[in-house]
Amino acid sequence: MLHDFHSYLYQPDWRYTESQEKDKQVLEDFPTISLEFRSLAKVYRDVIADICHKMGAGMAEFLEKKVDSQHEWDKYCHYVAGLVGIGLSRLFSASQLEDPVVGQDTALANSMGLFLQKTNIIRDYLEDQLEGREFWPREVWSRYAKKLSDLARPENTDMAVQCLNELITNALHHVPDVLTYLSRLKNQSVFNFCAIPQVMAVATLAACYNNKQVFRGVVKIRKGQAVTLMMDATNIQAVKAIMYQYVEEVGPAARFERLISNRTLPTCKLGTWGLSWGFCCDPLAQQLPFCL
Repeated sequence: MLHDFHSYLYQPDWRYTESQEKDKQVLEDFPTISLEFRSLAKVYRDVIADICHKMGAGMAEFLEKKVDSQHEWDKYCHYVAGLVGIGLSRLFSASQLEDPVVGQDTALANSMGLFLQKTNIIRDYLEDQLEGREFWPREVWSRYAKKLSDLARPENTDMAVQCLNELITNALHHVPDVLTYLSRLKNQSVFNFCAIPQVMAVATLAACYNNKQVFRGVVKIRKGQAVTLMMDATNIQAVKAIMYQYVEEVGPAARFERLISNRTLPTCKLGTWGLSWGFCCDPLAQQLPFCL
């Protein structure tokens, strides 16, 4: 069904009534959705159908295997979220609300989605464990435990938190791409739509960092904090300031200066945005950009 899902957009009567998931209404009422889809201009239909086709194929691929390597983690996140970012970016450009480059630069659009999806996966460790799902990459967690579920055991708290911090480090390397992408947006509504989830994500990662509660319950940012972020994230300078604030909470030595570490991933040019941080007191220091 996943491989053919994109074709159901063109079938007025198709619906699926056997799902037990919480979002089953989407499938049960799919004729309503497909009707709206078919009313769109062809340029929009083509984008949506293409993304659905690629996403369905990707999801089917991961039905047959688990997320083992960090590369596969990126690949899984691409299928479930990066493609959403790419599709939306193509729609922004097709509508002429944004310049063509927004839709053409798929690498940045993909990175926007990966940042959000990795944040969700990191935060939702316990919920996924309880539901029998595993999305943390084995390549990382296997250095800290024999089984992913072992990270929730009280005696493994220290190792669990180190694993958590390593994944948060990985996710934060998408921040420069996020800022570059947002800096290209000209339409205020599009900017708000894109920026708000990103600042929510960086605030969530800051709340999760070094936090053993990730393995015991739900870690969420406060409602008042969320409202403030939504009201403030209206321009690129404000978003840059928000990113700085929360990256600084993760790395005590963070500052907006220059990037001086040759350990930084080649594609992660934080210095472009003046975002640099140090983790000199953290055991994961060798994996992070370091700023004196």
